[in-house]
Amino acid sequence: MLGAMDAAQAIGDLKEISPQVRDVVVIAPDGATAGSSLADEPAAARLADGAKRLLEAAEELRPGVAQLEAATTGGSVFVVRDGERLIAATTTPEPTVGLVFYDLKTCLRSIEEQPEPGRDPAPAKDKAEDAAA
Repeated sequence: MLGAMDAAQAIGDLKEISPQVRDVVVIAPDGATAGSSLADEPAAARLADGAKRLLEAAEELRPGVAQLEAATTGGSVFVVRDGERLIAATTTPEPTVGLVFYDLKTCLRSIEEQPEPGRDPAPAKDKAEDAAA
């Protein structure tokens, strides 16, 4: 598995390996946009807001939604949740659904989680400590 990376790098990698994916936005636990493939910030905010609203609507029907796809004639909107973070993407028409879900989950999980403000990240284990265990 790849090491942790920042959102921009993870999104770039996703777009490179998944040609069906058009636009991507990563949404932090606080609801802010943590990264996007869109150069236009208002467009990224609209995609993030739409993804959150889709997830909220789905949650009303089925609590515990982990992923969803909304298919349209022009393409699909995918939303994936991993813990408190979300990733949303638009795709070309008739995408390979399972592959897009897999790629979005992989992208989201590859993004380095930022420590909470005022909290130091957990120290990395020393290889010698691992060998002694």
